[in-house]
Order: sequence, then structure tokens, then C-alpha cells
Amino acid sequence: MTRAASSTTPRTVPAGRDLTLDLTRVGCVLLVVFVHILFTGVGRDADGGLVIERTVEQLPIFDLGTWVANIMPLFFVVGGYAARAGWRSAVRRGESADRFVRVRLARLARPAVPVMIFFTVALSAVRLLGIDPQLVDTIAIGVGSPLWFLAAYLIAQACAPFMIRAHARWGFRVPTVLLLGAFAVDAFRFLVVDGVFGLDRVPPTGYGIGQEVFGTPNVVFVWLFAQQIGFFLFDGWFARRRWWQMALLIVAGYALLWTLVAGVGYPSSMLANQWPPTAPMAVLAVVQAAALTLLHRPLSALMRTRAAQGAVLLVGSRLMTVYLWHLPVIMVLIGIELLLPLPLPQPGSAVWWWTRPLLLVVVLAAVWALSLAVGRFEKAPQQSPARFPSPIATVIAIAVFAAPVIGITLYGLDLALAAATLLGAVAALWLTGAARRS
Repeated sequence: MTRAASSTTPRTVPAGRDLTLDLTRVGCVLLVVFVHILFTGVGRDADGGLVIERTVEQLPIFDLGTWVANIMPLFFVVGGYAARAGWRSAVRRGESADRFVRVRLARLARPAVPVMIFFTVALSAVRLLGIDPQLVDTIAIGVGSPLWFLAAYLIAQACAPFMIRAHARWGFRVPTVLLLGAFAVDAFRFLVVDGVFGLDRVPPTGYGIGQEVFGTPNVVFVWLFAQQIGFFLFDGWFARRRWWQMALLIVAGYALLWTLVAGVGYPSSMLANQWPPTAPMAVLAVVQAAALTLLHRPLSALMRTRAAQGAVLLVGSRLMTVYLWHLPVIMVLIGIELLLPLPLPQPGSAVWWWTRPLLLVVVLAAVWALSLAVGRFEKAPQQSPARFPSPIATVIAIAVFAAPVIGITLYGLDLALAAATLLGAVAALWLTGAARRS
């Protein structure tokens, strides 16, 4: 995948922009939305009783399916490609690394503000109404599950200027060290913490120390590894290989995954390896980068059509809104069905499966309507001068925003963490000057 490939795209496309990456981002987000719809099994059984289950997880092929459908490593690979291109442009403009990071912080923290206001208000309301706390926890934990991406992606992007310099100087030695670090964290987490001390997983919505806490350093090791693979993608390393070499790399990657699962004992579901991230996610990043390279030619042909460009532009302009709001919208739509009441097919039935694509269209339409009100938060404004123009202030801003988000991922979404994340996002934007329009 080289920058020269962009010469085949229409003249309306900015020079050097590879539209297949925009298509990849949009496709990944839409896949995430659809998978979450398949997870949300709410309906009624034959006796009319309410059924709540994670339907797709009960399929015999679910674990194997996650080896293909879990595309979160690809997000970070594509993010690495974009960061590499963005940093090159920033250097040409004479921008500092601090400003580069502040812009990316704004692009993540601003869209988080309205959704965290919603969560804070909603969780306050259900507490005042005295709704069953166990039911609230079950729903809130599921709705808050995608938020981990905000913290992980921000940390990766914040490290990008330094990691790009390291990439230029040391090349493959950088991802090698990161991968070894990921395996070291996994070994300590599973063999020492879990095996010797016997700590269980962190209980949802219960604050405490479990073995998952000791896996959080891999937020750095694993996702920075995936980002480094994106740098190699940008440099054309993958594109310079022949198709059969990419195919061989994919086969070797899956063989290594099978060895890690069957021989070492990693979870067979890649979803279970996602948070805290484990070394198999790093392996999957390489596999997906190679697959994207193999598909580059047909994807490029697709993106030369006006229809595909229009669809990608339409969804891509609201991508973070779709990602952050799709689960709350799914929950609201299901709530409306239960209150009216409307007929609900039994989860896992033939009718239930056939209506999932229809629900996807309804969810996307609802999110798009919602984006008319909250979509403006997705566009980072021209930043005013930072209140504290110092890299230290930027680091503090990243920490106050990312820390409560990581807390939500470890312990589950609740009122305290929703409010903390809201305050953290506002504080981060205030510190870096991104909360004001110039």
C-alpha cells in the first residue's frame, strides 16, 4: 500500500490520501455496531417472559469467528498510518509534538462530553427512580464496554511523535521490544498474579484489585505495537511484498495464534484477549495489516466510484458519534419496544436473526438523527492558545481523561465513573485550550 497508489483516485481527493483507509475505518465501525446488535439478545420466550442474553456468544463457532471479526487491532494499525502521515504534515508546518497531541486529544475528548453527560444524567435518574440496581448494572456495563477505545487510542496517538522517531531510528527493533513486553506482562498476569496469588477477575461495578488490573500495561505494549505496524504500512513495507508473501504471513500469524491458544493457554476468543489486551492482539494486528494489503487493489477500485466515496464521507464525518452512541441508542430502542409493548422475537430464533440487519439500519438512522445535535462535538475547533502551554500540562490532560475511562473498562460503568469521565474530559479540554473556539 504505497502513497503512489493515490494517483488513481479522483482529483477531488486530497493528494496523497489513501481512501481505502477511510473505507477501512468506516467498515470497522459498522462491523462493531452490527456485532453489538448480535450481542444484544432481548426478547420474549414462548411463555411471554423477558429474555436477556448475549445471543451470538452462544454460537458454537463464536470463538473462531472472533479470529476474523475482531478488527480492533486494525483500528490501531490504520491509526498508526494516519498518525505517520499527520506527523509528517505537522513537521512541514513547523508544529510541535505538543500541539500534535493536543489536537488528537480534542478529537477524542470533545465527542466524549455529550455521551458522558447522557450517562451521568441517565444513571442519576435510574438511581432516583429506584430501579433494580442489578438490572441497571447489567445494562450499564454492556453500554459502557466500547469506551476503552477512547483511552487506549489516545495513549497510542499521544506517543506517536516519539514512536515515529523510534521507528525511523530502530525499525523492527521497536515492535520486537513491544511484543516481548506484551508477553512479559501476560506472563506476570497469568502465571504470577493469577497462578501464584490466585486473584480472580475484577468484579463488575465492584472496586478492587483483580488479575485484570495487572494486564493494563499492555494498553501501551500491545496497542503501540499495532500502531508501529501502521508505520510500516505507511512506509510501504507491506506493499513491497508479493501477494504470496502476504498470504504466507497471514497463515503464519494464524498458526502462531493457534499455538498461543492451544499450546500456551490464551483464551480462544479474541474478544477475551481484547481487554486488557494480550499478545494475541498484537499478532492479529500483523495478520490484519497483511490482509488489508492483499485487499488494497479491489478496495481502491471500489473507492474510485462516487457512490462509495459518498457513503464513506457520509458515515466517516460522524464516525466517533456512531461509535460512542450506538449502544445507548440500541438500549433506548429496545426500551421503547418493551414499554409500548411491541412484539419481540425470541433471541436466537430465525425471525430474530433475519431482523438483525433491519435493526442495524434503524440504529444507524437513529444515530445519524442524533448526530445532528451532537455531531458538532466531533469537529475539533481551531484551538485557542493552551491555558498552560507546556507538555506537562498536556500529559496531565491525557491522564485525567484516560484514567476514569480505564476505570470504566475495569470495573464497569456506574454513576461515579461516568461523572469522573465527564469531569476528566472537560478538564482535559480546558487545560489544552480545546474547549474554546477561536
